[in-house]
Amino acid sequence: MRLGVTLALSTIGGVGMWSVVVALPAVQTEFGVARADASLPYTLTMVCFGLSGIAMGRLSDRYGVMVPVMLGTLLLTLGYVAASLAPSLPTYALAQGALIGAGSSATFAPLLAHTSLWFVRRRGIAVAIFASGNYLAGTVWPPIVEHFIRTDGWRHTHLGIALFCVATMVPLALLLRKKPPLGDGTGTTVTARKLSPESLGLSPNALQALLVIAGLACCVAMSMPQVHLVAYCSDLGYGPARGAQMLSLMLACGIVSRLVFGAICDRIGGLRTLLLGSILQGSALLLFLPFNGLVSLYVISALFGLFQGGIVPAYAIIVREFFDRAEAGARVAIVITATLFGMALGGWMSGAIFDATGSYRAAFVNGIGWNLVNVSIATWLLRRSIRPRALAV
Repeated sequence: MRLGVTLALSTIGGVGMWSVVVALPAVQTEFGVARADASLPYTLTMVCFGLSGIAMGRLSDRYGVMVPVMLGTLLLTLGYVAASLAPSLPTYALAQGALIGAGSSATFAPLLAHTSLWFVRRRGIAVAIFASGNYLAGTVWPPIVEHFIRTDGWRHTHLGIALFCVATMVPLALLLRKKPPLGDGTGTTVTARKLSPESLGLSPNALQALLVIAGLACCVAMSMPQVHLVAYCSDLGYGPARGAQMLSLMLACGIVSRLVFGAICDRIGGLRTLLLGSILQGSALLLFLPFNGLVSLYVISALFGLFQGGIVPAYAIIVREFFDRAEAGARVAIVITATLFGMALGGWMSGAIFDATGSYRAAFVNGIGWNLVNVSIATWLLRRSIRPRALAV
């Protein structure tokens, strides 16, 4: 029941990450700004989402997860109302980032850590099911938002989202009053083994720093198609509706990917799952370079979703494998924040590269380069993990 409630909250609260992507062309047109400038609200959303996630995680550790979820609901509601009334791009970006981004953060990192504390033997698949809510949001929301933007305008659409969030999230949050059980219990899977940063020959802070860099790099790569696919399709002449459909397909396949990778993670552990997902993500990015036909883009979007969906949940599993459960909330939130900064940086960077070159080809190449950084870190950590445990810090 708890897993179902958190999944629903993640799906509803995840609207803050996807409505801004679908609204990008309409906002750019209304305010008459460049593509990079129009991408800044998304960048600010990801930055505030990440920073607020750490604060929300600490609130969850101290008062229980219901408190940050309630606070997030309030911020989401106020943010969408403020965005619908924004007279300029800076005002819209501030409402989107400081309020909507901060509000959405309560429905991801804190709930991700919270979910990991309720499961032992099937922690990987449980975390993957919850994390699928983010992609389920990306599957459900883009076509809905695109439809209402087309028929009623983006301002009225934002106001409608505000009303929906407050009506659905408050009763769901009330079901999460009970705190997680103490202790991990016992288990027989990879995630139950006693691992530590010292087993890799690293200090805790060194391992945390490497995970932060890896998360940043993989999500700079991930952001290119996710943030700019709607605009990319518009530039190719296919229209924003086709782009929204492709984004929805990509994230629907991401749900399947997260479930499959969750089961894989229970068998092979977080580091191997991270490396596998990163290699597959890079392969999918390469396919965007030679193919830009309508059918090809649908196929590649589906493949990209299938290949990269398991990467972000793997970080939570790695943290639970190598760090004490008492540190889970803060450390998971820090890594998730890094991934969100990567999405923010990559979203802005791709727009800036487009403005400089007039196409997205160089932006795809940039994403592939960042993906190689992630592959390198995951490979290095995995090699150290299979070395003798006699390594010293």
